[in-house]
Amino acid sequence: MLVKLKAAVLGTTVALALALTGCSDPGQSSNSGTTTSSSAAAAADGKTKKTDVFGESCSALPQGADKGSLDDMAEAPVATAASTNPLLTQLVALVTKANLGDTLNGQEAITVFAPSDAAFKALPEATVTDLTNNPDKLANVLKYHVIPKRYDKAGLIAAGEVASLQGQKVKITADGDTIKANDAKVICGNIPTKNATVFVVGSVLSPPSA
Repeated sequence: MLVKLKAAVLGTTVALALALTGCSDPGQSSNSGTTTSSSAAAAADGKTKKTDVFGESCSALPQGADKGSLDDMAEAPVATAASTNPLLTQLVALVTKANLGDTLNGQEAITVFAPSDAAFKALPEATVTDLTNNPDKLANVLKYHVIPKRYDKAGLIAAGEVASLQGQKVKITADGDTIKANDAKVICGNIPTKNATVFVVGSVLSPPSA
């Protein structure tokens, strides 16, 4: 009788241990930890520091406290900051033409995909002329480059798709160190400004309806 009782107790103990092991599966714990770590990699507010900046064209920015440097842009709202960035002279001219400077500066927290001068140069001259001569169309295209929420690189990748100020969505893809907004490669990203995180892109984004 005593032997049977011991066997029953041992069986219950083993079953309980197995049940507890199933509830705290090591693989499940590991996955959970990975998710937490991945989430922590993206800043909750999308803000960045100059040490977060990445991309092959970042070396073209002025250094130190010079106008257009990372230190300088971090202290100014985004349209003002862009006006000192040597990569964005054409974009700034078009933002001014569309009267969007105050609108961008007045936003609390946004993300801007900013086409470089080379991106605009790659467009047919007729396209640039058409945009310049049609302020409403120009504003529509420019607003497609603005996301009314602040994201850093990790946040964009996690989102996968973000809605623009223009209303339509921009698809985010990543392959290794390369991140793209639609088909536009980020050539200098995570640039901090007072109210926005800026991603300089190598081509102009086109709204689906444009």
